[in-house]
Amino acid sequence: MTENCMRETQNPGERTQERDPESRRETQSPGETTLQTDEVKNVPCGTSGGVMIYFDRIEVVNFLIPSAVYGIVRNYTADYDKALIFNKVHHELNQFCSVHTLQEVYIGLFDQIDENLKLTLQEDLTTMAPGLIIQAVRVTKPNIPESIRRNYELMESERTKLLIAAQTQKVVEKEAETERKRAIIEAEKVAQVAEIKFGQRIMEKETEKKISEIEDGAFLARQKARADAEFYAAQRTADANKLKLTPEFLQMMKFKATAANSKIYFGSEIPHMFLESGHTGTSKVTDFLSEDILNLD
Repeated sequence: MTENCMRETQNPGERTQERDPESRRETQSPGETTLQTDEVKNVPCGTSGGVMIYFDRIEVVNFLIPSAVYGIVRNYTADYDKALIFNKVHHELNQFCSVHTLQEVYIGLFDQIDENLKLTLQEDLTTMAPGLIIQAVRVTKPNIPESIRRNYELMESERTKLLIAAQTQKVVEKEAETERKRAIIEAEKVAQVAEIKFGQRIMEKETEKKISEIEDGAFLARQKARADAEFYAAQRTADANKLKLTPEFLQMMKFKATAANSKIYFGSEIPHMFLESGHTGTSKVTDFLSEDILNLD
C-alpha cells in the first residue's frame, strides 16, 4: 500500500475503501456513525471491604463522528470498541468499586454509577479517540453474595416497616394535632360565648343598677317633697295657730267647753267646780279657780 491510496468514508454504515495500485483490494469497515449499543456482560467488581460482586450487564450507547471514523479504525482496528469501551468499562468500574463499600455500591451511590461511568469514559475518549461519543450508560443492579443479599432484603424489609411505622406515627400525630386544634377552637369558642354572655349579664346588672338608682332617686325626691310639703303644712298650721290662739280665742274656747257640760254646781262652800260628762258616763275633773267662774257673771 502506498502514499497515494484513496480513502472514502460513507454515511451511514461506514464503508472504508483502500485502493492500492498494486493490490487493488477493497475491504468493508464495521465503523458506524449511527447510534450503537455495546453490552459489557458479567463484570466482576471488588468493593473496598473485599466483597466480590458482579454486574450482569452494562450498556454503553455511543456513536462515531464521520470525520473520525478513519483515524479510530486505523489506530484501534475495526474492533475499536473492545479497546476503547469494553476494557475501559471493566477498568473504570473496578476503580469505582475499590474505593467504595458494598453499601455505597449496592445502595447508597448506585444511582450515580452510570453518570460517573459515562463522564469518565468520555473524558478518556476525548484524549484517546476524539470523535467517539458516549451518549448514555445503563448499569444493572449488581449481584451480591446470597447471604448478604438476604441481609439486605431483611434490612430493606425492616426499613420499609420503619418507614410505614413512621408514616403511621405521623398520621396519628397529625390526627392528634388536628383533634387538639379542634378542641382548642371549640374551647375558645365556648370561652368567647361565655365571655359575651358574662358581658351581657354585667351590662344587664349595670342597667338594673342604674334603673334602681334612678327609681331610688325618684322615690327619695318624692318622699322629700312630701316631707317638705307636710313640714310646710305643719309650719303654716303652727303659724296660723300662733295667730289664732289669742287670749280672747282661748277664753271663748273655755266658754264653749264649759257650756258643753251637762251639769254645773255652784255653791259658796264649794271651792271647785265639778264637771260631769253626760254622754260618756265617765267623770272628768277639771280644776278651775272659783274666782274665774264667778267672774263670768
